[in-house]
Amino acid sequence: MFTGIIESLGTVRSVESTGTNLTFWIQSPLSSELKIDQSLSHNGVCLTVEEVGKDSHRVTAIEETLQKTNLDSWQPGTLVNLERCMPITGRFDGHIVQGHVDATATCTKRQELNGSWEFRFEFPGKFSHLVIEKGSISLNGTSLTIFKVKKDRFDVAIIPYTFQHTNIQSVIPGSRVNIEFDLIGKYISRMIKK
Repeated sequence: MFTGIIESLGTVRSVESTGTNLTFWIQSPLSSELKIDQSLSHNGVCLTVEEVGKDSHRVTAIEETLQKTNLDSWQPGTLVNLERCMPITGRFDGHIVQGHVDATATCTKRQELNGSWEFRFEFPGKFSHLVIEKGSISLNGTSLTIFKVKKDRFDVAIIPYTFQHTNIQSVIPGSRVNIEFDLIGKYISRMIKK
């Protein structure tokens, strides 16, 4: 389980295709602290650490993951948000994030507002029942509050710290981001449908 509070930025160093899988080497300040078999959130996607080097680590995304996320567009130089699992003694500063991406959203607006930024994202309308005004959402693994909610779009406001310390800085209109909707909202929705 994650909280959506990004610990570090990583950089994709290499991408290798094997069958329908993609294997990535990610360089980051966290890499040397990782252990093989550890779960690590990469842009909100929970991936297993397969190998650890001096300043980088290797992970693989399978076809199911590639179909639901933006990992298929990663290339050397891509910035990646990283978060280790929440320790049992840790603080819950964001919201419950599983690392199970539901879909991707596309940025349609980026506006600087004299010290902060607003972004607008369009997402598949079939998930509209999971998006509420002032609700939580995970974008590329970052826990954010949404507003200006419409059927298939929402806005987020980004403070300078988040802008500088996550890969939202590289998101421009046309960029795809991974979205994970609020877990509690998903359970409530399923119970109501039953």
